[in-house]
Amino acid sequence: MSDINLFTAARAKKSLGQHFLRDERVVQRIVELMRAEEGDQIMEIGPGPGALTVLLRPLPWKRLLLLEKDDHYAAEHAARPLPGLEVVAGDALAYPWESLEGPWKIAGNLPYNVASPLIWDIVSRTPNLARAVFMIQKEVGDRLTAKPGTKDYGALSVWVQSFVAARKGFVIGPAAFSPPPKVDSAVVVFEPLPEERKPQHPEHLSRLVKICFQQRRKQLQGILRRALPDSFSPEKLVSLGIDPAQRPETLAVEQFQRLAEALFSGKNHG
Repeated sequence: MSDINLFTAARAKKSLGQHFLRDERVVQRIVELMRAEEGDQIMEIGPGPGALTVLLRPLPWKRLLLLEKDDHYAAEHAARPLPGLEVVAGDALAYPWESLEGPWKIAGNLPYNVASPLIWDIVSRTPNLARAVFMIQKEVGDRLTAKPGTKDYGALSVWVQSFVAARKGFVIGPAAFSPPPKVDSAVVVFEPLPEERKPQHPEHLSRLVKICFQQRRKQLQGILRRALPDSFSPEKLVSLGIDPAQRPETLAVEQFQRLAEALFSGKNHG
C-alpha cells in the first residue's frame, strides 16, 4: 500500500466525517470506473488531501471542479492551479446542482454522515449527469442498489433508481482509509436513465415515498387512507394493478412513479 495523497494529510476532522483514502489500488479502480474521456467536465466532491485528485489531474478533461468544505484543503488545492481547474470552497449539501451546465461526471469519497441526502440531491437535480462514482458506507450502498422485496429497499432506493441505474462496483475494508472507519465501504456507480423513465413530477414521487416508507410494514391502503383521507381510495391502487394489501417494500420503482402521478397529478388511471 502506498501513500498517494497530494498533500500530507492533516488530522481528519470527525465533525466532517473525514476518512482519507490511502490505498492506491482502490483509487485507481475508482478512476477506471469513472471512464474519463477527453473534453469531460469532472467534479470531485471532498478531495481532501488529494488521493483521487492526484490521478485526476493528468487526465484529458476540459474542466475539473473540486468542491471542498474543509478550508485547509480547499486552499491547498487552489495553490496548485491548472488550466481548467476550479476549486470551490463550500458544503456539497448546499451546492446549486442545477447550475451545472452540460454533461458532468461526478466522483468522490463521500462523508458517511451526509452521503444519503447528498446523493438524493445529485441524481435528481443535476441537469445532465453523465456518470457518478461514489465511495460510501457499504450499508448505504446496499440501500441504493436494493431490489423490491428486500430488507434494504426503501425510499432512498426508489428515489435514486428513478433517475439512475445504480450498481455496486466493489467493497473495501477499513484498512484502505486513515483513520480506518468502523464499517466496510462500497463504491457505487450511477448511470443516468433515459428521460422518459424519470418521474414527470419528482416532487410527487418524493412525497409518496416518504409517506409510504415511514410505515413500510403496513398495507398500502391503510397508509394512504391515513395520509390522504380526502383523496385516496383503494380503487386507485387496483386501477394500477396494485393489490391494496401490498406493503410499500414490494412495489417496483415504476409502480411508485405511476402511483405518485395518479395520487397527486389529478390524472385518472383506468
